[in-house]
Amino acid sequence: MSALVVAHNTYREAIRDRVLLGILVAGFAVLALTQILKPLALGEGLRLTVDLGLSTITFLGLMVVLLVGAGLVSKEIERRTIYNLLARPLPRAAYLAGKWAGLSAALWCVALALGTGLATLVALMGHAGYVGAIIEAVYLEGLELTVVTAIAVLFSSLSTPVLSALYTAGLFVGGQWCDDLRRLATHFPDAFGRVLTVTADVLPDLSLFNMRTLASNGTPTTLGHLLIASAYALLYCGCALALGAAALESRDFK
Repeated sequence: MSALVVAHNTYREAIRDRVLLGILVAGFAVLALTQILKPLALGEGLRLTVDLGLSTITFLGLMVVLLVGAGLVSKEIERRTIYNLLARPLPRAAYLAGKWAGLSAALWCVALALGTGLATLVALMGHAGYVGAIIEAVYLEGLELTVVTAIAVLFSSLSTPVLSALYTAGLFVGGQWCDDLRRLATHFPDAFGRVLTVTADVLPDLSLFNMRTLASNGTPTTLGHLLIASAYALLYCGCALALGAAALESRDFK
């Protein structure tokens, strides 16, 4: 058994989960709601649609991670189903990577479905020129959810589902404010300023994946931004999964 088999099984279980169906229904409901609220937007109906649509993808994706991903490993430990997997010639690192890849693939499906719905809606509103920026924004949000999934898998290998969800949510919120932490560090004495700077460096810099403002104006980002964001996401996911694998290796399941 390889990581690909674990990833396939995890993906199949996630897709069949009713949570995912509920998330998709909620996402399309929000897109429909934006059209109802357009008269209240004072001429900013397009901006409202794009901004709220992209924010919905991130928020609903986070809900999937917290509800499903936070217990991805710990629930198997509690149910003892992990014993059957690890009894086979399957490295624990490969098991963890498979779990992450499977759930990430399911989240990409959600992001692509809602992103396609948003792009189609904007095109039907007569603003097809915004579609390119929306596609880029959805791609970056998919990367963001992939990073958050890696964090959830890391904590899931260390703690209970509830605590894993709380830790993941905390890092998600902290990751939105990395740039503000760095700016805040310059206003404090050297020692405390360095602590804030290191904290900002350790937290996932999720602001790197946020281009809602650009997409709301129909402005595409640069190729350099997309490449840097992709490389950062892969590096951070690799580090998080490596820590999770080390923690899982130290646990005795006998």
